[in-house]
Formats: sequence, structure tokens, C-alpha cells
Amino acid sequence: MRIAIPLTEGKLSEHFGHCRQFAVVDVDSVGKSILKKELLDPPGHEPGVLPKWLSEIQVNLIIAGGMGQRAQQLFEQSGVSVLIGAPSESPEEIVEAYLNGTLVAGENICDH
Repeated sequence: MRIAIPLTEGKLSEHFGHCRQFAVVDVDSVGKSILKKELLDPPGHEPGVLPKWLSEIQVNLIIAGGMGQRAQQLFEQSGVSVLIGAPSESPEEIVEAYLNGTLVAGENICDH
């Protein structure tokens, strides 16, 4: 499984569209472990670009703080599941909590 997390200053970016980097984490969902983490610079932020890019690099799930409804729909159409309302923590902490079933997702802080 491959998980993408939008980052600002090394932690989950609360506003998805404003992130400067993505942590792309390969995980063993059965063994509940992180296999590899890469930090990637995204292409320009235009509608539909990020879902296409993340789909092309085989991301299965994006974990974000806030994301607009249209962006969520574009990700789902590209075959990338979306989990929103995650806390602003390091990618490793977020992925480990997700794998262990302890990730507490709050409200979507994005209203557009």
C-alpha cells in the first residue's frame, strides 16, 4: 500500500492545496510497518493535477487535514481513497497510527 501525506515544514499540512511537499510512504499493511518514505515536490496546483499525479505514482490513499469536496471527488475518480481531518503530526506518526487503527480523524477544516 502507498500513502501520500501533504506536508508543510515536515508535518501534515492543514490545508491540502497549500502544501509544498508530499511524503509518499510505502507500507506493509499486514505487518503494519513502514517500508520506505520519500519526500516529493508536487507539480503545480491546478484542478485535477494532484489526483492524476498521485494516481500515476500508485498512491492508494491520501491522508489530509482539510480538503475541498471537489478535490475529494477528483481523488476518488482517480482511484485514490481520501481520509481527512488528520492531525498535524509527522508522516511517520500518522502512518503508524493509521496502520494500528488509532488514527483519530477530526473535522474537515476546508470549507470549499
